[in-house]
Parts: sequence; structure tokens; C-alpha cells
Amino acid sequence: MTSTLTATSRALDLAREVLNIEAAAVQALTQRIDETFLLALNIILACEGRVIVSGMGKSGHIARKIAATLSSTGTPAYFVHPAEASHGDLGMITAKDVFIALSYSGESMELLTIVPVIKRQGARLISLTGNPRSSLAVAADAHLNGAVDKEACPMGLAPTTSTTAALALGDALAMALLDAKGFGEADFARSHPGGSLGRRLLTHVYDIMHTGAAIPAVMQDATLAQAVLEISRKGLGMTAIVDKEQQVLGIYTDGDLRRTLEKRLDFTATAVSTVMSRKPRSISPNALAVEAVQLMEQHNINQMLVVDADNKLVGALNMHDLLRAKVI
Repeated sequence: MTSTLTATSRALDLAREVLNIEAAAVQALTQRIDETFLLALNIILACEGRVIVSGMGKSGHIARKIAATLSSTGTPAYFVHPAEASHGDLGMITAKDVFIALSYSGESMELLTIVPVIKRQGARLISLTGNPRSSLAVAADAHLNGAVDKEACPMGLAPTTSTTAALALGDALAMALLDAKGFGEADFARSHPGGSLGRRLLTHVYDIMHTGAAIPAVMQDATLAQAVLEISRKGLGMTAIVDKEQQVLGIYTDGDLRRTLEKRLDFTATAVSTVMSRKPRSISPNALAVEAVQLMEQHNINQMLVVDADNKLVGALNMHDLLRAKVI
């Protein structure tokens, strides 16, 4: 029992030390963001082709992540394995491309083998190493210094802090490129149409609203009984009250119905216009569906009318429609 407690305590101490070491290494990188970083940024901004990211071993895994981040934030990029590049994959690299090489030592033989060919083709080279004097750093058009004081591995062997630093530098580069290109939420959504963000930013009210005969609506002289029948028939928990030009005058909801019941009114003789909610919340069909969600949550309502610029009724939706569209 004592040994288990000791082992657990040691594990927690080690985990905290690892996080502290890696956090300190990333923080130290902020002091190295200078003109060299800007040079790398401008080389990529001027790129007319693609950004190719490459690295061996653990650096290769980081290179794949950097390529994926660049691609999803407006900078087309892909990963090429340096060993495979020596056996034919170099054909994917052109003079219009930028090649980013990752190697903490800066002496990875697989990368150094293909660097002369890449430069001969006319592609620009950016290196990310932990040694500014390394062969890879010297050969590069721009070098990003990812040096760390020590690895977080207790034996100082497993790439840990160094790979975290490289990943952080790659993220910094990608975000700086994103900002320089004016890449916004809508652009991000177009790159992620299958994700929740894509649905939130690409789905408009007109995509999910009920239209035509499915819109619950009664004329202003309709009785309460007729309004309740329309609510029941259309199944949206409400009905719009409109004039002859389809201008929205008000709304009558399930909540209004409950309040009306307390008044003991004659449903066959009372006009719905006398008890409707005037100036109801509405939204444009061109608005994003997520805006409808925000309005409903802000005003604590579950239904909403959709109107055009002239306040004419063109659609209706409720919270269930938004849930089905997966924008919530």
C-alpha cells in the first residue's frame, strides 16, 4: 500500500515537472519571434504553389500536424516523408512551392539528402531546428529557432519539449498567416463543412425554415378557436397573425394560449388579435441559423417568425428545427 502511494505521488510530481518544463520552453520562444519569423512568413505569403512540410521520426509527426493546421487555416499545405521523397516523391515539389523542414538537430540525413535537389528546383526552404548553426539552418532561406534547454523526459532522451516547441512555432506561423490573409470564420467553415462549426457558419435560416403552406398563419379577424386550430395543424407551437398583404401584426403561441385559458374567454367569439403578442421577435431568411439560436436564447422563446425587409411573412421556425439542423 505504501509503495502504491509513493509511486502515485512521484507520478504526479513528474507530470507537473513535465508540464512546467514544456510551458517554460514555449514561453521562451516569444523572445525569438523577430525579423527571421517575419521573413519566413513573407516567403509563405509570396508562395504561388503549395507549402510542403517534412520531418523524420517525431519531427515528422509534428510536421504532419503543422501541414494540417496550415491547410485548415487558408494556407494549402501537405506532408512529404523525407525518405519517400528520395525515392520519387520529390516529383510533387515544384519551383513555386515552399519547403518547411523540421529537424531538432538540423542534421537529419534524410532531409539533408533532398535539400540540394529542392533548392536546385527553385523552391524556397524554411527550416525549424534547435541549432541555428546546423547544416539545415545554414542552407535555409529562413530559419526558425526551436531550441530548448532540456527535454522533459527524465532521461533526456525522448523528444518531448523539443517537439512541443516545434508545434507551438508551427501554430504561431499558421495563425500569423491566417491573420495576414484575412482568413475569417466563414473561410474556416468552408474548410470544415462536415464539422459543427461548418454547420453553424454555413447554415442560413432559409435552409431550415418552414415555407408556403407549412407556415402557421391566420388573418387578423380570425377567432381564438381558428388560431388554436392553426397552431395544432402546423405543429410549431405558434401562429402568425397577418393582414391581407401578409404583413406580420403579431404572434400567438402555446404560452399565450395558457395565459388566455386563465381569462375564461369565449374562443369562438374572441378575435385572436385582441390577445396576440404584438411586435414579435423575427429574423431575416438570410440570417445565419445560429443567429436565430442566439435570439431565442436571449429572449427565452422557442419559436420565431421569418420576415423579409418589408415585414412580410416568408417563413417560420422553432427550436426543434435548429436542433435537427445541428446548429445547437
